Amino acid sequence: LLAFLAEHYKHHWFPEKPFKGSGYRCIRINHKMDPIISKAASQIGLSLPQLYQLLPSELTLWVDPYEVSYRIGEDGSICVLYEATATKPVSSYGMLTCKNQMMLGRTSPSKNYIMTVS
Repeated sequence: LLAFLAEHYKHHWFPEKPFKGSGYRCIRINHKMDPIISKAASQIGLSLPQLYQLLPSELTLWVDPYEVSYRIGEDGSICVLYEATATKPVSSYGMLTCKNQMMLGRTSPSKNYIMTVS
């Protein structure tokens, strides 16, 4: 998965402007498997039905420099999975990320979910 993501993000990774390109780096499962996840799973011998059993049917994963966050379900809470400190000051470019835009547009209350990996 790491190799496929690195290749996919090759020209869309901007540590100096971490929110630039965040929509491109979003991994989405919405009753339809994200192609990058499918490709990585097939490389290790996981079938699509097996993958659907292992992952939530609705999952959004935002992969940005210095932060990886996710949401399970359309109205789920957004949780930070990984967070790091920038080595130099980050510009305010694009502070309204895809994730933040989704949070602003929310009309129903959040539901809490727990994501487990086995």
